Formats: sequence, structure tokens, C-alpha cells
Amino acid sequence: MNPETLIIENENALTDLAARIAPLLKKGDVLTLHGDLGAGKTTFARALIRVLARKDDEEVPSPTFTLVQVYDFETFSVYHFDLYRLEEKENDILELGWDDARREGVCLVEWPERLGTLLPRDRLDIIINFHNNKEGMREIILHPYGAWENRLS
Repeated sequence: MNPETLIIENENALTDLAARIAPLLKKGDVLTLHGDLGAGKTTFARALIRVLARKDDEEVPSPTFTLVQVYDFETFSVYHFDLYRLEEKENDILELGWDDARREGVCLVEWPERLGTLLPRDRLDIIINFHNNKEGMREIILHPYGAWENRLS
């Protein structure tokens, strides 16, 4: 399947996208979040976690300093990784519990290029770009790989 490109107007539309993707998730999934600083990676992750929690006020801090935040839900846990501060060192990522996270839950990964060879074949890349310098507008590219190709269509 080819990548799908969406133009969203504001943060509410980003939340709507998260609500469309959330029911598709299952244990073992990896969603990679690409984009410049401030593009909306953490905003998307926060929206997705709040949809799964069924609570609009669920506290979802950025894992910039902790590197990973874990949210336990009934059917799986969500591991929100922010690898911005890591160099491309796979051992550091493994020490964060990458293997357990992959087995036990859903992984949301900001700055996935730092995963190196740990980047799984089956994943959904979500690329968030600023759009036309308009405040709040974003271009979102959904690029499914492996098992995600059939699921996203």
C-alpha cells in the first residue's frame, strides 16, 4: 500500500486521527512518529493514549527526560518512547526495555531513526510536517509496512 497523505487543520483533527488509529492497535504494534521539533509527535501520542484511556484529562507527560513512559490498559500497555536524547546506540534502547515493550504492548516511538537495526519491519510510520506555514495545519503521511499494509486499508 502506498503512503496516505492527509492535511489536518488543527489539534482537534490530530486527535480525530488518533481516534481512528486506536481501534486498530494490538499487542506487538509499533507506531513511529517522525517530524521536526514542535511538529506534533507528542501531541499525537498524547491524543492516542487519551483515546485508549477513554479519559480526555489523562495525564500524559512527554517522555523527553524519562525516555519512556508506560500506560497500562486492559488489553495491552502502551510504551511511549522519546529517543531524541539518545545517540544511535541500540544497547541504550534495549536497556530501556525495548524487547519487553515489543512483546507486551504497543510502542509509540518519537525519533525512531535512533532505533537503527531495531526498527521493526511491521510498523506504521506517522510523519508529521508543518504545512504552508499556517499555524496549526499539518501534513500527515501514514506509511504502513508489513502487517500494517492490510490493516490500514
